[in-house]
Amino acid sequence: MMTIASATTITVVRPGNFDTSNHWYPKALNATIHPMVNFFLNLDRDRIVSRYCHLNPMVNRDDLESILSYRCKYFLWSGADLFNATSAEGHRRMVVIENNSSPSGQKSMPLTDDHAEDGGYRKLIEQSFIPYIKPKKGVKKINGHLAVFYDKNIMEASGYAQVISDVTGEEVFLVPYFHGESQDHVSHSDELFHIKHGDQWLPIRAIYRYLTQKPWLRLPLHTKTKVYNPIVACLAGGRNKMVAAKAYEMYNAELYDSGLSIITPETIWDVSKEEIPLWVDRMGGHAVIKIPYSNAGQGVYTITSPRELNAFMAIDFDYSRFIVQSLIGNFNWSSRSSEGKYYHVGTIPDKNKDTHVADIRMMTCTTTNGIKPVCIYSRRALTPLARNLESATDSWSMLGTNLSIKKGENQWESDTKRLLLMDRRDFNKLGIGLDDLIEAYIQTVLSTIAIDKMCIKLHNSKGKFRMKLFKSLNNDDQLLSEIKL
Repeated sequence: MMTIASATTITVVRPGNFDTSNHWYPKALNATIHPMVNFFLNLDRDRIVSRYCHLNPMVNRDDLESILSYRCKYFLWSGADLFNATSAEGHRRMVVIENNSSPSGQKSMPLTDDHAEDGGYRKLIEQSFIPYIKPKKGVKKINGHLAVFYDKNIMEASGYAQVISDVTGEEVFLVPYFHGESQDHVSHSDELFHIKHGDQWLPIRAIYRYLTQKPWLRLPLHTKTKVYNPIVACLAGGRNKMVAAKAYEMYNAELYDSGLSIITPETIWDVSKEEIPLWVDRMGGHAVIKIPYSNAGQGVYTITSPRELNAFMAIDFDYSRFIVQSLIGNFNWSSRSSEGKYYHVGTIPDKNKDTHVADIRMMTCTTTNGIKPVCIYSRRALTPLARNLESATDSWSMLGTNLSIKKGENQWESDTKRLLLMDRRDFNKLGIGLDDLIEAYIQTVLSTIAIDKMCIKLHNSKGKFRMKLFKSLNNDDQLLSEIKL
């Protein structure tokens, strides 16, 4: 497995050295993809639209075709986390929990073709990254190198670097760029990124960005270097749950006549810490509180009891604004919301008759032919879903699905025992079918477009970021002070 010596050690990646063992979890290396998942990934747009409109006759076919053909301008690479939920009446929903810029997924995805050993890495690079960085007619060409900047997930970051090198035939620089550590090896001057390699400062014409922890502290809003998923994609929703919620609501208003909508938990935004107990009480004492700018399972608090609420209120936070969402739990203890009560479908009961909460990650990318699915995986919670809260002591262990474990500043591990692959063995545990995969894909596309449209709204006609508008959407002084202009 590839390792990096320090936070400033730049690795030069050259063509022809792709090694699957470096870029997949061991349990995914020899996994055989489930036929239904492979079938879904090979469905063309017309068949997906026909099937979805057959099952949802109120959906406008032309609108859905246009949506799946949409080409994002800013939010080019996304990964939505969804819960498979249902109501007491049996109304199943794929609920969007969040949509992430710089999402993981490749290292957990079985190969769709045993002869294409670089799998989804190549699909994303060839169909999305390369068209994005290609010089446009009439625009002055920037001379420089290609680089992958990362602060987490070296397994996938190095995989992307290797495939970019293989596809372009160029050397690619794999650049660690951690928050809170030395950044002397990276500079931004004359609106262009440079990296220090040896005694030379090398210009960078394009960056594949795998920065997840407050990336706006290191990458500016405006740069001549092409950045795959620029910082605005994070601020507009890819790393900002506050603005994402507003983007979803705005886009849902636009979608009203199409019969489509983004399905999310009921979300209350711009909540001060002092207001939180009022909103938790309004939701029946069960809610989810989120720091809007955290990720990887950090900054999310499930509240199912006064004890958990009191523990949250005792914490000091850097940020002043929060979001409160309805909690999807078991039927007897889910939040009351304006759309009723939804609860987890969960996994198929195991031999102990236990059901676990599981999410679905759907990664997509923008191509010349619209937004396409790239890879899928699932994660289950640590402990079984309790029928009644009295039998449970820790709601997060029942409801939290993220695999990331923070060991220290810029140090992470993954609890891969809870990883569920889209292979012949694990997929069957999820209790989902082809129509659920299609629904998850469409919800991912809708939420991706919503964030991209917010990115567009946050720029003026000259392409400059509209800071006053952003402040009106997200008036959090701490966040505003962090943004690198």
